[in-house]
Amino acid sequence: MAISHGVSETRFGAYSAGNGSRPADLTFQVIRRNRTLSPFDPSKIAVAMTKAFVAVEGSSAATSARVRDIVERRCVSVVEALTRHADAQRALHIEEIQDQVELALMRGGHHKVARAYVLYREERARLRRESGAEETTPGVATSTVRFRTATGELRTIDQGHLGLVIDDACDGLDGVSAVSVLDETLRNIYDGITADELSLAPILAARTLVETEPNYAYVSARLLLERLRAEVLSGIHGQEVEARPADMTRHYVDYFPLFVARGIDTGLLDPELARFDLHRLASALRPERDLAFRYLGLQTLYDRYLLHNDGVRLELPQTFFMRVAMGLALREVDREARAIEFYELLSSFDFMCSTPTLFNSGTPRAQLSSCFLTTVPDDLDGIFKSVKDNALLAKYSGGLGNDWSRVRGLGSYIRGTNGRSQGVVPFLKVANDTAVAVNQGGKRKGAVCAYLETWHIDIEDFLDLRKNTGDDRRRTHDMNTANWIPDLFMQRVEEDGDWTLFSPDEVPDLHDLYGRAFAERYVQHEIRAERGEVTVHKRVKAVDLWRRMLTMLFETGHPWITFKDPCNLRSPQQHTGVIHSSNLCTEITLNTSDSEVAVCNLGSVNLANHISGGGIDRARLANTVRTAVRMLDNVIDINFYTIPEARRSNLRHRPVGLGIMGFQDALHMLRVPYASEAAIRFADESMEFLSYEAIAASSDLAVERGSYGSFNGSLWQRGILPIDSLALLDASREGRLECDRSSRLDWSSLRERVQTQGIRNSNLLAIAPTATISNICGVSQSIEPSYRNLFVKSNMSGEFTEVNEYLVQDLKSRGLWDEVMVGDLKYFDGSLGPIDRVPEDLKQLYMTAFEVDCAWLIEAAARRQKWIDQAQSLNLYVARPNGRQLDTLYRLAWRRGLKTTYYLRSQAATHVEKSTLTRTDGKLNAVAVAAAQTVSAIEAVTAPACSIDNPDCEACQ
Repeated sequence: MAISHGVSETRFGAYSAGNGSRPADLTFQVIRRNRTLSPFDPSKIAVAMTKAFVAVEGSSAATSARVRDIVERRCVSVVEALTRHADAQRALHIEEIQDQVELALMRGGHHKVARAYVLYREERARLRRESGAEETTPGVATSTVRFRTATGELRTIDQGHLGLVIDDACDGLDGVSAVSVLDETLRNIYDGITADELSLAPILAARTLVETEPNYAYVSARLLLERLRAEVLSGIHGQEVEARPADMTRHYVDYFPLFVARGIDTGLLDPELARFDLHRLASALRPERDLAFRYLGLQTLYDRYLLHNDGVRLELPQTFFMRVAMGLALREVDREARAIEFYELLSSFDFMCSTPTLFNSGTPRAQLSSCFLTTVPDDLDGIFKSVKDNALLAKYSGGLGNDWSRVRGLGSYIRGTNGRSQGVVPFLKVANDTAVAVNQGGKRKGAVCAYLETWHIDIEDFLDLRKNTGDDRRRTHDMNTANWIPDLFMQRVEEDGDWTLFSPDEVPDLHDLYGRAFAERYVQHEIRAERGEVTVHKRVKAVDLWRRMLTMLFETGHPWITFKDPCNLRSPQQHTGVIHSSNLCTEITLNTSDSEVAVCNLGSVNLANHISGGGIDRARLANTVRTAVRMLDNVIDINFYTIPEARRSNLRHRPVGLGIMGFQDALHMLRVPYASEAAIRFADESMEFLSYEAIAASSDLAVERGSYGSFNGSLWQRGILPIDSLALLDASREGRLECDRSSRLDWSSLRERVQTQGIRNSNLLAIAPTATISNICGVSQSIEPSYRNLFVKSNMSGEFTEVNEYLVQDLKSRGLWDEVMVGDLKYFDGSLGPIDRVPEDLKQLYMTAFEVDCAWLIEAAARRQKWIDQAQSLNLYVARPNGRQLDTLYRLAWRRGLKTTYYLRSQAATHVEKSTLTRTDGKLNAVAVAAAQTVSAIEAVTAPACSIDNPDCEACQ
């Protein structure tokens, strides 16, 4: 029976016509099996789905309103999946569309219908083979297939040249097949394909094979590199240039001075770069390091970091690193020598600067700092100046942390108007909208985090800011929020005591107090409130407010939990001011005031690159840290400051934030499970080494350049190092700090060295999220456990299949890496736990983030925290959070002396494409059929906090 399915024009017309969320001029084409093109018609998807329902439920399904509604909703999901990252450069293959239809049916819980659809596809493929209508061999098929040049000329595709390019990309890589990449490439080309599409086709072909062999990520990167070389070199030379890998040493030397000249001419580079010895620098470039990129890293670099003029890239990867190095060496005596030293560190991936430094180093507006911390005053001029400062700081890629605790609360008296205040929330709404409007130069979204102390009368409204219900004028959907919690509050929670909320205009001294001084004065204000001497106040049960904090954290992912007293009591700079908040990513803890905006200058050591012989390579780490500290210190002097308060603060105190990434990679290399005492010891040991070398490097730099301006009176000057400052926190808590204080190195001599020589930087260590720079380096993010062993990572550059290469190596060595294992990993969302044939030792070693008990993450973080003068971006992973569990975890974090925590990650719907759970012969993998009954339950899990790789999340970018 013929089926006519009236697909809603309003639901699908936007996609086929290029309206809705897609660019207006964007249409999609489908590559048929005969290599011809036809327009993408979503209604055909609806017909195919309806036929599958008819096969299962009978002919009545064709006219069923229920089936019609299901089909329409599933079709929408298919079209969204197909077009999410599509553009005019790529046509969709018909098999790709059918894979997405199968996936949509399974995700919708229609497993029998999905199976019927799979069987229908198999039957159609069999009939095509028997009738001789199956696709011809790739070599024959392309003999008449042509591509269209930029001028519109049609030329025959040179399959031999295409094969040569793919051979180059596969050269020297184990487990990859140039033939497989070529076959997949030819399957996705058609007559009349554009030259741009043709250059993209092998990249996407190799990408589809990553799930079977991680080395295909390098193949994809090398193919993208080929495309990038052609774009850059042809643009620089003004004519088409073809560059084989073997020719790149010569090309780099010839091209580098032309790049600098072009960059200066177009206003993209600082003219001062032309004063370097460009031939010396060009000779120091290492083209072979281009091959170290994985696809995600190079695509991220291509999309977001490489300088471009009218959309045409001017930079190749090694010139990008050299440009950054030159920008950081501008004020060195031997600029060329230092630039080469900095370049070596960056291009080897031993160390990577933060994103703003990579964006702007060597440019006319070299704003190189990552985050800025401000405190907002309690007057209208000051509030709106703070909002303006946010805009100016965000314009050049700065993230923002604002302390709002001084702004008077709802109902407080306004003397100037004889009225009552609307509280802090309306101003937070203004700050939220400003962050959206100023989007960091078009490179990433503006990002801000608002901090409020727990005693503020508006704290309950503050907790609700990210809710999706209620008055939208009192919601800040785009702003991060964080609780700034004093120890006294946590003690009241532990004691099940009461807690009093105040408006800061009536208790202004609380803002600048911490530790015992805060506790004493707070109790005095409570007595004043009981006497009626405080107008605006409210008494609540401390544990009730705590539970509400955790409830909002679970439901909205905000506000984050951060602790005021550990940040201040362990601060080396407590003699010059007070820390009123952390930053956007909760790793920076610096003083702020009306006259000083704190600035953090970040970079991260790639810990995985410093593992050898079963442990940390101390000599290599010391060399890396010494150079990295110098680079970060240079940022302070070179930096372009958009407001004077930031310049004043940064030059006076000279803080930097050196962190780590690749911690999980290092554990894999050492064969240490994350959930183990050995991992906690390694976290302790590695951070002690890093801390020791960073302090030593900064102290030696002080001999050359002088100590920072406010050194006298600091903890450094008093001989109190970060490990020693634990005693100050413990004293404030009257001996109740539960924290390991062991050490391995000779800290006595280092104390004496710092006191004698001084130190160049007020603050040295902070562990940032490193989401994007770790992608560039191809290692795990920051201190995070593995998210999945196999998953699809989504970010601003698209979607990327990520496979744990360490796991694949282990499975190969035991004869367990095959297509069934790939299918099992896909189905079980990258987890080894449910896969019976995987040995227990590998299950322990390759536990994923949601399988590792969060207490292990907190214990490892506590060991690191004793060595860190600032803080760390600590995400917590809880698959299905509940109140009791969160209460236990966050109390543990406080008891262990952690300064801050970051996102609460909860289990998201799967990112792995289950639609390809088939064997090579096209038949369903047994695991797919057996497991299909529970797919919908897994897919139904949602992420109330922040799911991984959210393109809108600062931590994920």
